[in-house]
Amino acid sequence: MLKNKILVPIGFSEQSICALEQAINLAKINNSDIVLLSVIKEQSTIQSLFLDDNSEELKIKVKEKLDSLALEYHQKKNISIDTMIAKGKIYEQINIVADIISADLIVMGTNGSQGRKSSTIGSNAEKVVRLAKCPVITIKGKDHRKGCKNIILPLDMEKETKEKVTYALEYARYWDATVRVVSVLLEDNNLVKEKLTKNINQVRDFITKAGVNCTSELVEGEKKQTLGDFVFEYSKKFEADLIIIMTKKEELSFSNNISVTARYIINNSEIPVMSVKPKESKYISPPTTSF
Repeated sequence: MLKNKILVPIGFSEQSICALEQAINLAKINNSDIVLLSVIKEQSTIQSLFLDDNSEELKIKVKEKLDSLALEYHQKKNISIDTMIAKGKIYEQINIVADIISADLIVMGTNGSQGRKSSTIGSNAEKVVRLAKCPVITIKGKDHRKGCKNIILPLDMEKETKEKVTYALEYARYWDATVRVVSVLLEDNNLVKEKLTKNINQVRDFITKAGVNCTSELVEGEKKQTLGDFVFEYSKKFEADLIIIMTKKEELSFSNNISVTARYIINNSEIPVMSVKPKESKYISPPTTSF
């Protein structure tokens, strides 16, 4: 039986090491192996004309450093860690290697943007999230617990696929955590309110019946505040450890403001964010079985 694999891109920054440490904690859930990947950027045609190509020498040095890191954490954590080196565009190589090794999860650090109002991610994280076939956990903050006590699950009126809830259940069971289902109501509309309430309560009942602690809440807010900030405030309220959002058609969505809200959350969240892409299906599941 093949073991699950977690791919961790390593640039030797503080954030990538933080991602490695979190990946090791996650690996314990499914007894997963970890693969460390360092990507060496290719020189442009112009650069190659004026600079010596020392890529092979660089590749050897990076491999030595990566192997040393893998050995260090293998000895400390007693977990299987392999290493790989690739050359090219960072986000492309991460996704290519993820496919090659059939990764079940990618865990990567991101520095985010320089300002809270930015809608773009200041790293390769966005493109990895958009293109990856497996879930991606992005980590921006530096201080994270080894375990997990509260998982935030934002929902809207759309039918959420069961993959998102499956991961929440899996992690919550392992850590004996509570799943906090939340929707945000930005307009005074009773029909919308009823639909949102029905949706979050349905998910709550499903998770509770599965034997996991779960709460659901509909938060009413002002239109001038972003949905991302509502999620952050809710996360702080419960000192949450993980936010789980969905990807749909290469765009992250749990709101009408598809890419902006999702980017904002990934970019600015001080706790890990898991982005899950729903598997393609020819059939639409009814509400009673969609979770």
